[in-house]
Amino acid sequence: MADTDSSVNYPIPSLGSFSHYAVSPMEIDDGSPAGQGRLRRLRCSVHNYDWGRIGRDSGVARLFSLNAGAEIEEEKPYAELWMGTHGSGPSFVVQSGENGVSVGEEGGDLSLKSWIAQNPSVLGDKVVDKWGSNLPFLFKVLSVAKALSIQAHPDKKLAEVLHKAQPNNFKDDNHKPEMALALTEFEALCGFIDIEELKCVIQNVPEIVEVVGNECANQVLHVNKQDGEEKLKAVLQSIFTQLMSASKDVISKVVPKLIGRLNMENKVRQLTDKEQLVLQLERQYPADIGVIVAFLFNYVKLKPGEALWLGANELHAYIRGECIECMATSDNVVRAGLTPKNRDVQILCSMLTYKQGPPEILQGIPLNPYTRRYLPPFEEFEVDRCVLSKGTSTVFPAIPGPSIFIVVEGEGTMCTSSEDIVTEGDVLFAAANTEISVTTSSELHLYRAGVNSRFF
Repeated sequence: MADTDSSVNYPIPSLGSFSHYAVSPMEIDDGSPAGQGRLRRLRCSVHNYDWGRIGRDSGVARLFSLNAGAEIEEEKPYAELWMGTHGSGPSFVVQSGENGVSVGEEGGDLSLKSWIAQNPSVLGDKVVDKWGSNLPFLFKVLSVAKALSIQAHPDKKLAEVLHKAQPNNFKDDNHKPEMALALTEFEALCGFIDIEELKCVIQNVPEIVEVVGNECANQVLHVNKQDGEEKLKAVLQSIFTQLMSASKDVISKVVPKLIGRLNMENKVRQLTDKEQLVLQLERQYPADIGVIVAFLFNYVKLKPGEALWLGANELHAYIRGECIECMATSDNVVRAGLTPKNRDVQILCSMLTYKQGPPEILQGIPLNPYTRRYLPPFEEFEVDRCVLSKGTSTVFPAIPGPSIFIVVEGEGTMCTSSEDIVTEGDVLFAAANTEISVTTSSELHLYRAGVNSRFF
């Protein structure tokens, strides 16, 4: 979920700030083919969107500072750390020349995208055949302090149309299925509630009826599951579109009325989790239609180690917490609420799947005592979560595609044909067909993104 804006910041530290990258056996050019038996350190990009956590409260800020040797700005929001090849937030391969000085493009480091283009074999034959000489997934860490916009990501066909028509707003022509894996407790709005819960909302939230009218509300109250999926979707699309299309004047009157009612009722009863969330959203985005529309969505609370996947054209909004995120290599967002940015209400309302019911929560498939794999139904990516206690070890077997690793906590050793100490903030690229053993000198939390193993 990239909620992009013009506040993107890609600080490129001076060469003198790379003390974190001491020359090691892993980084010395031994003359072997590119990527064979070696891990490549990556210097990554950060995005400072205003919904990010501020300064040292942000896990993204901490990881970025350690990764890039950059000082944390205490008053600045740090929202997303990007690891991959997308042009909106590129990663760079840290090269080592004489005396450990970094070399590459314009005296700096070579972008990961350029390096892969020069050495496409690191992706593996099957990946190159399918996606060319580009990494098919984008890996991220998110630190969310306040709600992101209500949004969806277009499928491949729509992305191509939008990119051609509005290249400034839609930066690429790719689809963007994604998955969020909670690092902390993580909250999100995801997809639409089922029809029975929607009927309860219509009966208990009179402000929605005030916006959409009695006729639309009655359609909801009188439809049943027996009417068929298409009928249910049509009724849901009708009420959602009318809500999202309401005028600013209507919303500016109805939202305060809703908030006033909830504050009064809070004195005599315990508000529901959804009602408390609505009060929180209104404090963040006053007089925004997203405050009311939130009643129509599933409110999901992930525990650390739980994951949520989102297909193309699925509505969602992250609310609070920190997560690992992985997606197809794209940055296309269609948004229409909980945002001061440009809204594409008509596109959003027409593109959604309007599926109803709670989303699937992934617990991960255990690969060994330390590692769990999260497999969404998308070819481009999967994520492994590895938690090693002090003094333990594990192996990531050789696979036919590339991987990116990030250390989010602790210290250990990663060994291929050589070995190197890795610590919090290190991000590493592993070529296809590379076996990696990991040992720890403290508790180590390591995450890996790679092409979905079901693809091979």
